Amino acid sequence: MELDELKAAWQSLDRRLQRHDAINLQLFKDTKLEKARSSLRPLFWGQMLQLLLGIGLVVLGVACWTRNTGVPGLLVAGILVHAFGAITVAAAGITMGLMGNIDYSAPVLKIQRQMAMLLRFYTVNANVCGLPWWIMWVLVVVAFAGLGPVEPRAATPAWIWISLAIGVAGLLGTWGFSLWKRRTPARHAREDACIADGADGIRRSQRILDEIAQFEKE
Repeated sequence: MELDELKAAWQSLDRRLQRHDAINLQLFKDTKLEKARSSLRPLFWGQMLQLLLGIGLVVLGVACWTRNTGVPGLLVAGILVHAFGAITVAAAGITMGLMGNIDYSAPVLKIQRQMAMLLRFYTVNANVCGLPWWIMWVLVVVAFAGLGPVEPRAATPAWIWISLAIGVAGLLGTWGFSLWKRRTPARHAREDACIADGADGIRRSQRILDEIAQFEKE
């Protein structure tokens, strides 16, 4: 075999190997991206439930404060439940919007940035719409009570004040625990966060994207 023929055969083999590697990379990437996408499905359904809950709170809040404009306690409770419901709906909608905007056909770096944005906002969502339930459940019960006949000058039951005090204590305790957790080693903080804040699906997707990025570099 002459030198030119040997060189041509080598180049042909090299092109075949490159195509083979490209096909393997694409198959690996497609499989991993599908896993990353499926990891977010529980979060999507969770946000759908949050959206429905928020709509229910809006309806309850409006029904309460419109019926009790002359009862300050019920009026305030209804308005707060109404506002919290609206925030809950908005946060769920934005979270689902960020999930829907992830372009899995884009370069991995862009997907990682979109996933990081989703995680940051979901963390805000969890804090704004999750932690207040230490207190909001009391207001929800009060709002339900406001749907029935109420004496305008009736005294506030003692259990409401006791429940609010317990709720405030629980809220402060949760915030204190979160601050303490941030001071623990990074590995333990991530493990705790995956269990506590419901973002384990997002972090699982991020780990899958990291695997793809690492595979592309090799």
